Amino acid sequence: MRPVIPYVTAALLFGLGVYGVLRRRNAVLVLMAVELMLNAVNLILVTADTTVRAALPHGGQVFALFVIVLAAAEIGVGLAIVLQLYRLRATVAVDEVPLTERPEPAGSPESAGSPGHARAGSAERPEEAAR
Repeated sequence: MRPVIPYVTAALLFGLGVYGVLRRRNAVLVLMAVELMLNAVNLILVTADTTVRAALPHGGQVFALFVIVLAAAEIGVGLAIVLQLYRLRATVAVDEVPLTERPEPAGSPESAGSPGHARAGSAERPEEAAR
């Protein structure tokens, strides 16, 4: 087997995944691009396992299996974050995600209390505290 063809294919897949991560604005498409990069790494691991006989039998295939398990966990957590983001903001555009918290305006009722002030047990809203 010629190992050049799978290596070039994996490099193209990885490059396409990097392009997708850097250029996409939709969070679901960014996750798909990350999966594409992980699959390119799996192709490299399996190809290296078949071409290079190392001390570990089928070591590349075992590592590829671990990468598949990690990719499944990453997709589960990533989609949960994207769904929560969609519920809060009604969009999954990565450009619109605030990376820092905005400070409260000086005249807002929430800024009147101390930083450790709990809202649920406050005296301003006794009907919510009773729930």
